[in-house]
Amino acid sequence: MVKKKRTFFRFFDVRITIFFEITIGIIANTVLLLFHILTFLLQNRPKPLDLTIAQLALIHLVMLMTMNFITTDTLGFQGWEDGLTCKVIIYVHRLMRALSICTTCLLSVLQAITLSPRNCCLAKFKHISTHHYPCCLVGLWVFNMLLNGRFLVSIGVTPNVTSHSLIFVTESCSLWPINYLFRYIFLSLVNILDISFIGLMALSSGYMVSLLCRHKRQFQHLHSTRLSPKTSPEERATQTILLLTVFFMLMYFLDCATFFSRSILWNHNPVNLCVHMLVGNGYATVCPFVLMSTEKRMIECLPFRCKRQ
Repeated sequence: MVKKKRTFFRFFDVRITIFFEITIGIIANTVLLLFHILTFLLQNRPKPLDLTIAQLALIHLVMLMTMNFITTDTLGFQGWEDGLTCKVIIYVHRLMRALSICTTCLLSVLQAITLSPRNCCLAKFKHISTHHYPCCLVGLWVFNMLLNGRFLVSIGVTPNVTSHSLIFVTESCSLWPINYLFRYIFLSLVNILDISFIGLMALSSGYMVSLLCRHKRQFQHLHSTRLSPKTSPEERATQTILLLTVFFMLMYFLDCATFFSRSILWNHNPVNLCVHMLVGNGYATVCPFVLMSTEKRMIECLPFRCKRQ
């Protein structure tokens, strides 16, 4: 009896932590998005990097808001009675997750292009990315909307009749069985895309690290080692995106590990389910804090910063 009671309180604490994490993430992404909207209104031509960060904040904001509804249903706080709600919530959440990995990869590649020297083959993409970047973002949304469109068809309300062919997504929503060939093609395409994006992140991150190391050696060669080199805005942005990319890859593999462990080993353990939710929301919650911590324009607007000046 004491063991069951202790397990219940542990499960209850984890649930509170999930909602706290979602709330903090929603607030942080809202602040980051509003800041960039204000920046867009004050500038005639926003930079591609700012557009990407604003899109990432919007994606994570919507993803966490839909995750709040999914969590309330999964943990039994509130259920959904109609199939339309299931389709829309699950579809939007899966769409935002797909756009999150695409945009993070795009952010890493874009910073690598920005940091590349003039004699590099990537330098020719600097002007192309500036003029055609909005079209690239629109194409990214359209592609992912079409790719995840199957959730609008295969998601429905869980029936009262027990069926082993259903895959439970939340307490009220289930994934209806589809053709094996179609499911195999979809899963293969999704996995190939995820591996491709992770590979691009790793390549662009390695390229940026090599550029930063080369720049540091050149600076030490030209100047005395006694002088402390000042970090340029480009280097600060690169370090931030490198940190963000590494954290994303870490959380991605950790999310996969917790998903497989929950599916194979602890399928009916509610604590493991909550831990998987915590890991799944980790990147969307931490990402805006990492971006805001090195955003000089936001730091200068803080009250304590104004008082010091």
